[in-house]
Amino acid sequence: MTTTPDLARFGPDDLPDLSGHRVVVTGANSGIGFHAAKAFAAHGAEVTIACRSLEKGRDARSRIDGKVEVAELDLASLASVEAFAEAWTGPLDLLVNNAGVMTPPRYRQTTDGFELQFGTNHLGHVALTARLLPHLLEASAPRVVAVSSIAHHRGDASVLGGNEDADGYSAGQAYGNSKLANLLFALELQRRAEAAGAPLTATACHPGVSSTGLVTSPDGLGGLPLVKQLAPLVMKVVTQSSAAGANPTLWAATYAEPASYTGPVGLRETRGRLGPARLSRAARDTDLASRLWEVSEEKTGLSLTF
Repeated sequence: MTTTPDLARFGPDDLPDLSGHRVVVTGANSGIGFHAAKAFAAHGAEVTIACRSLEKGRDARSRIDGKVEVAELDLASLASVEAFAEAWTGPLDLLVNNAGVMTPPRYRQTTDGFELQFGTNHLGHVALTARLLPHLLEASAPRVVAVSSIAHHRGDASVLGGNEDADGYSAGQAYGNSKLANLLFALELQRRAEAAGAPLTATACHPGVSSTGLVTSPDGLGGLPLVKQLAPLVMKVVTQSSAAGANPTLWAATYAEPASYTGPVGLRETRGRLGPARLSRAARDTDLASRLWEVSEEKTGLSLTF
């Protein structure tokens, strides 16, 4: 029987043997997703890096030892999500909904006309989870992990609108809403799995403030030339590493209890040892979660049932 390690001191070396486990990590070509994929593969898992750029995915694969495949997935396109899911065969033990975009300075839309952050960070992952659910339920103890953010505290009930008002667009509010949506979806997924008697475990986590490509990405603040130039220097000073930021994901993917939310607890949850993370009042609102579930099914055109 595997002994549960100490959460406060948990790191990649504490992962259990994952031999025979099939894992999908979205956005694993860089940052937190890359370090999570690397750790899973090092412990025997068969990992699929699901990302927009096959070239970047292959580069990431070349830096990981173990069984790693690369597949194209653009979460800003429901057609791309469908194509990825249709190509998947057999059981899936773990789905890590990690990829995302953060605070693009100007209002942008996904291929399907949704605000970019809500459409990519939330709806894309909802659609992916829905389409892969039959494969998850083929596994003996499947897990779905939602990577949220301390920015979810900015989110509120306006999340139900999907940030569709381009005239009143606030990049920070829209990002906070998308991260709140990640949490609400994970917790509602767990409630519905339990109600249906399904063996699926849904958990959530956040990386604190970590040095990743989210800030410098041209899809986010990196769209501003000055930010793109200065961010790499500033982030090295004020953030923890993306490797440290991946530790909550590793815990959520293996030892975390159902419906738990894990993150660093030092310096207002920005870094340090791991522990239970704080949920905002909106994130604890079960009625809001249920309503968001319905809105998400309507927008994606998918029914996520057990």
